[in-house]
Amino acid sequence: MDVRVLQYFLAVAREQTISGAAEALHMTQPPLSYQLKMLEEELKVSLFLRGTKRIILTEAGKTLYEQAGKILT
Repeated sequence: MDVRVLQYFLAVAREQTISGAAEALHMTQPPLSYQLKMLEEELKVSLFLRGTKRIILTEAGKTLYEQAGKILT
């Protein structure tokens, strides 16, 4: 797992949308979506509940959010 991907994950969790996170990260949405998909596949767990308007963290996502914040500080 790359530290950069953890930063992407945290941005999506904060913004609650992939497009909002992509804008905050100064990147486009498709590569960000791809990186999140690869992270979920690597961890073999779903991190987000994807709705029509926003993204909500699953329990596994909440756990990763807490740990990622500690790792990056």
